[in-house]
Amino acid sequence: MEPENDTSISEFYLMGLSKEPELQPLIFGLFLSMYLITVFGNLIIILAISLEAPLQTAMYFFLSNLSFVDMCFTSTTIPKMLQNIWTQSKVITYEGCIIQMYFFILFAGLDILLLTVMAYDRYVAICHPLHYTVIMKPLLYGLLVLASWIMTALNSLLQSIMVLWLSFCTDLEIPHFFCGINQVVQLACSDTSLNDTVMYFAAGVYAGASLTGILYSYSKIVSSIRRISSVQGKYKAFSTCASHLSVVSFYCTSLGVYLSSSATHSSHSSAFASVMYTVVTPMLNPFIYSLRNKDIKRALRRIIGMAAL
Repeated sequence: MEPENDTSISEFYLMGLSKEPELQPLIFGLFLSMYLITVFGNLIIILAISLEAPLQTAMYFFLSNLSFVDMCFTSTTIPKMLQNIWTQSKVITYEGCIIQMYFFILFAGLDILLLTVMAYDRYVAICHPLHYTVIMKPLLYGLLVLASWIMTALNSLLQSIMVLWLSFCTDLEIPHFFCGINQVVQLACSDTSLNDTVMYFAAGVYAGASLTGILYSYSKIVSSIRRISSVQGKYKAFSTCASHLSVVSFYCTSLGVYLSSSATHSSHSSAFASVMYTVVTPMLNPFIYSLRNKDIKRALRRIIGMAAL
């Protein structure tokens, strides 16, 4: 029997991570904890950077933007998931699903581009230290962030509008805890070849361009560090990009698992991988940067000291 075509749907159903009722309180508590840690951790990073004059540089400007994007990225999916568990509902409106999809694509793309421009910043700092302040002027790093926002906003808008053109079957269950574009497109009864082409082309451009930029930057960084004669100098140079390299490695691993599981249409593995990519990584970023960065640790101690007075 052919699935019925329904062009005037009003809602989808988010099936979540588990159908077991006894697991819902555990999932609610776990994700609420991770969400609060993510929000407060990234807020503290933004506060520390904004209050400390020595941190008003390109590197920390990018970091504060990454922290803001991580907060928004997590806030796009987790609050709705928590609401559904709390109200014992799986419903998300059609409009709400499209909006969630738009912001998910937006902030996911911004994460990738910001990590790329941060790699370029570390390349300039290590390979051209004498010209760093000349090259990385506020105008340049402001334009880099603005260009990242414009590119991702246009891509997200295009893909979201293309989903609006689709008609859907009466099977509207999304085997996920949020409206991912891949999962929503798979529910369509109409032809999705154009959506698939644009979706995979955009993912390829983002991943390819970002990976190329990051690999090129770090190849130059490694080459520059190897030319430093003293061990102390090598350690100091490497320590300036260790936090960024740790975040990039974790992002690439999580994103790779998520994309591979999406390609195989495995709902359970895709949901697990998306938790790593959309929840765990943004939660860990503040810890990685605060624990491995002396300037951030100094700023955090000062903020804690001010709060204690």
